[in-house]
Amino acid sequence: QVQLVESGGGLVQAGGSLRVSCAASGRTFVTSAMGWLRPAPGEEREFVAGMIWSDGSTYYADSAKGRFTISRDHPKNTLYLQMNSLKPEDTAVYYCAVSRRLTMSPRPNDYEYWGQGTQVTVSS
Repeated sequence: QVQLVESGGGLVQAGGSLRVSCAASGRTFVTSAMGWLRPAPGEEREFVAGMIWSDGSTYYADSAKGRFTISRDHPKNTLYLQMNSLKPEDTAVYYCAVSRRLTMSPRPNDYEYWGQGTQVTVSS
């Protein structure tokens, strides 16, 4: 079993920054892909950013490129998402998830374990 606990959400003005964290426990993630996803209109959840835990390869949705940075603290088993230049449309609950695949996938159905989410609200 895997436990994921997100933190760091909050209220920020448009143009501001926020960093959310995901503390993982329960098993090692040497070969796993992990991602940040959020609900989107017409979709259950959309992929925002992801990382292959073993080699640190990163992947971003077009909406996140240039503004968001995903990173990890390997010893602490913690995944981060640094969000800069935030826009009101970034308002959402951000979920951390562990993929059941060894390669990165943007599809929510490919993620096996989910955290409870952390609310990010961007005011205009």
